[in-house]
Amino acid sequence: MKFQLYLGFLFSQIKVRYWWVSVLLWIALVAPAQASVILRVAIERGVNQVKVGSSTTGIVKDSTGRTLGQLPAMSAYYAQAVPGGVALDKWQSGLFWIEPTGKGFVYIGDRWYRGRTLVVPTDKGLTAVNWVDDQEYLYSVLGGEMNASWPQEALKAQAIAARTYALYEREKQRNNPIYDLGNTPDRWQIYKGVISESPATYKAVDETAGQVLTYKNKIILSVFHACSGGHTENVEDVWGNALPYLRAVQDYDQNIKECNWVKTFSTSDISAKFPEVGNVTAMIPETFSPFRSVKALKIVGNKGTKLLQREEVRTALKLRSTRFNVTKGADGSFVLQGLGFGHGLGMSQWGAYNLARQGVNHLQILGHYYQGVALTPIQAK
Repeated sequence: MKFQLYLGFLFSQIKVRYWWVSVLLWIALVAPAQASVILRVAIERGVNQVKVGSSTTGIVKDSTGRTLGQLPAMSAYYAQAVPGGVALDKWQSGLFWIEPTGKGFVYIGDRWYRGRTLVVPTDKGLTAVNWVDDQEYLYSVLGGEMNASWPQEALKAQAIAARTYALYEREKQRNNPIYDLGNTPDRWQIYKGVISESPATYKAVDETAGQVLTYKNKIILSVFHACSGGHTENVEDVWGNALPYLRAVQDYDQNIKECNWVKTFSTSDISAKFPEVGNVTAMIPETFSPFRSVKALKIVGNKGTKLLQREEVRTALKLRSTRFNVTKGADGSFVLQGLGFGHGLGMSQWGAYNLARQGVNHLQILGHYYQGVALTPIQAK
């Protein structure tokens, strides 16, 4: 029987007032807390060539696991796409593994990573994948997603949310033969390799090792964002499909200057984004969520109109959030003044920061932002 700790009631019990060598030397002293789940993280996708290497002597293997040779430590090589596979130094194979000896790191693109490297050809070019233990992966992700100087309880909440998200993506991509997730923040978590690790991230990850969030015994989609501007959103108002644990809740990030923003579009700028409507004459919020985020925005021009809906409002205009109002400038420009940074779903990172500063622990933080979930230990598969 799996032990589960249900988090929803915890929050209600409290009162809230409302060049690389030097890096490698210190980071090499830290060993992972436990081996559990291996993640396949695509670092480079669809490229003609990718720079690879190892901080210690690197063992080069082919698809059968046969050792082809070695790469000298601290030397960079280009893996290149060739007909039928990949070329690396003097070898050519259908794919290559690069495994560091000892406690070494691998180099992919322009960064150092823990784990090992797989370089494989696809129909779009080479994909370089970092195979890494989830704990080691999280050492880096935590430092990319949060400031390591933040309170430990906020970092622990982020560690559990990030682990849960990674394993959710791993399950979602179970039929993908190459990777589980990538490293670009517009779609996945921020993963910069060992450069974003620190003693604070080791502590938070190690002290929450193996813990994930579940709902009815299934790992949840534990999305998070920088700040909501005072209230998070129901997922159906942003992405269209309801989930019982991604419900709108009060947030605690109103005092954060990064959550207040203004963006101005000249008529020529906005018209260039939507040439099909001609010269834009108006930007009209059509519908709102219960918490005043714009669910539909009408772009009106002299040749027609275009309706942006839900998350498209933010992504098409490259806005920080969808919680904004529109005014017309004296020069005819459109001034958008808003609150929040991100999609506004799940945990607010700045909200977690403020709660932790007020003495709220990581379980209470998670129970607030993810409704009705349980804390469940994972089992390696």
